[in-house]
Amino acid sequence: MEFINIAENLKPQPPEKGKLLIAGPFLNDSEFARTVVFMCEHGEEGSVGYTINQPLNITIGDLIQELEPYQSEIVVYKGGPVQPDTLHFLHTIPAQLGGVEVIPGIYWGGSFELFKDLVRGSLISEKNIRVFLGYSGWSEGQLAREMNEGTWFVGPGKKNIIFDTDCDEVWKTAIEDLGKEYSFLAHIPIDPQMN
Repeated sequence: MEFINIAENLKPQPPEKGKLLIAGPFLNDSEFARTVVFMCEHGEEGSVGYTINQPLNITIGDLIQELEPYQSEIVVYKGGPVQPDTLHFLHTIPAQLGGVEVIPGIYWGGSFELFKDLVRGSLISEKNIRVFLGYSGWSEGQLAREMNEGTWFVGPGKKNIIFDTDCDEVWKTAIEDLGKEYSFLAHIPIDPQMN
């Protein structure tokens, strides 16, 4: 059975730093189906971002033994399939952590030692940080090829989508945020044959 690509006439924006990569509704790759990736770097040499809607069933206290006694409820997210044994974060508190501003008010990276101090002092929460294992990365030209295939849509990076939207609603919210000509995509079932 063949499916008509109903999204093929929609013209997505090009990806760039600070944008959201939103998986198309028919992307059935187990790694990226219904994901939203916040782009932190995009250029000729490749792209780096973090999947913002794939929480793991662990907290930072489970991951870092020295923080376990502090009962931190900061959930760790699967940032992507690249280097899944590395820790990364996005946050909104540069005065406490440092980091590189990706878009106004959202920062990438910073001091891991200061992060641990904030956790120990209960001075940080999911309202102002997202912690990731691994990242999503594309080599030179790879993302452009995927864009040409209609794999991704590109939307604006927004604090409310990254930090305030329930993970189960992030993909739908990001699609709807693209505009009314895209909103029908948010209601396509994961398996169109089940419709």
